[in-house]
Amino acid sequence: MKKRLKIYLLGTLLLLAGLNSAYSCKKKEVNSDPVDPIDTTGNNTWAKTDVVFWQTTADKSILLKRQNISLLFNTTINQNPSIEVDTALTYQPVDGFGCTLTGGSAWLINKLPTATRDALIKELFSTGSDCIGISYLRISIGSSDLNASVYSYDDMPNGQTDSDLTHFSLENDQADLIPVLKLALLNNPGIKILGSPWSAPAWMKTNKSTIGGRLLPEYYDAYARYLVKYIQGMQTEGIRIDAITIQNEPLNPNNNPSMVMSSGEQATFIKNNLGPAFQAANLTAKIILYDHNCDHPEYPINILNDADARQYIDGSAFHLYAGDISALSQVHLAYPDKNIYFTEQYVGGPGNFGPDLRWHVKNLIIGATRNWSKNVLEWNLASDPSYDPHTDGGCTTCEGAVTIAGSSSVVRNVSYYIMAHASKFVPTGSVRIGSSITSNLQNVAFKTPEGKKVLIVLNDGNMDQLFNIKFKGKSVTTSLNSGSVGTFIW
Repeated sequence: MKKRLKIYLLGTLLLLAGLNSAYSCKKKEVNSDPVDPIDTTGNNTWAKTDVVFWQTTADKSILLKRQNISLLFNTTINQNPSIEVDTALTYQPVDGFGCTLTGGSAWLINKLPTATRDALIKELFSTGSDCIGISYLRISIGSSDLNASVYSYDDMPNGQTDSDLTHFSLENDQADLIPVLKLALLNNPGIKILGSPWSAPAWMKTNKSTIGGRLLPEYYDAYARYLVKYIQGMQTEGIRIDAITIQNEPLNPNNNPSMVMSSGEQATFIKNNLGPAFQAANLTAKIILYDHNCDHPEYPINILNDADARQYIDGSAFHLYAGDISALSQVHLAYPDKNIYFTEQYVGGPGNFGPDLRWHVKNLIIGATRNWSKNVLEWNLASDPSYDPHTDGGCTTCEGAVTIAGSSSVVRNVSYYIMAHASKFVPTGSVRIGSSITSNLQNVAFKTPEGKKVLIVLNDGNMDQLFNIKFKGKSVTTSLNSGSVGTFIW
């Protein structure tokens, strides 16, 4: 008996040691101390500094690298433009930064050799010094257009229906998506997961097709139960769905899969079917509207104007393939008690690193958060060199944050650095704080749960720029090259 007990205890200790290894890249996190002795750049001697500075340049000569310079707060006065950070001004809390783990991304990651796969997942999701700490993921409910094939969780032969959902199954997600999600959660248990459907099962739709069509009113109840079963099924797998959107791009009938849904249809579905179904099942997952471009802010506002629907709604989600990012503030001002989310923006391959870095940081990392968004998500996490996999009719040029080629090659692309400048330093539970815009220095600031101040700055001008960071009556002077991004932590 004693011998068995000793063996059991030894096994438990080994298991805990393994879990601890999976949870962090290195035990000391980069932002746990302004002068971090862990050097991921190969230099073991750091200058004395009050402010840690990480930079990415437009010409790729510096890629998410900590700069070994001394930035000490002082009272010296100069003529440089100044960004003033004010912790007394607080705005929305942060849910996280990340991207979409498409089915195709999961397939590419999961077929890597085990050691390579686990190292990549750790790098992407853990919060240690070698990692970028992705804290928010979007996944598709059923397939997206960046799956190898189209499926729902209840596909039926032509002419047949399944209103009782007896054929419902998550089997198609169990091969790759669910295993990769579990590994991501092992490395970062706090990841928030948003589910978005690209289409209802074809038998529920007006055109009986995966492309376009509308949800037939007689299947509103069945579709609400379908979404409830999805959340419950993922929970059984140990995966908590924090929120769902009702429909990805409800005004786009051309993708494969896709489904059209007007604001009136969405309001009716929420108030009569989905909201009550979530309530009856005691689900806590949030219901988020719209999930489409900034050119139609009236879409979510029209739904929020319906008090019967509004009671079930957490907020509205946006993309920026059309319109202006200020539309987020328009919806926020109309209903300030409802949350705002930014859920998708792709980089079209082969991309152009400098301009893509500038546009995405300016409009999304900075623009969306300054317009009340609680998160920012780049689009696809991983693709191969040909931007595969995708469905027939899906996106043929969507570049992943990483490109996976063959059995072991992983290339980090511009989306990786765009999101890393926020995800690595601004964890869930941070709060946006005041920061002034000056000259061409676009910026946004946050206060982390540990009390750190994080300032993300883009030099949006055509010249290199000296500037000051002012905080509580003191300042430091630094600089950014044209088109470069800096994250400053103190």
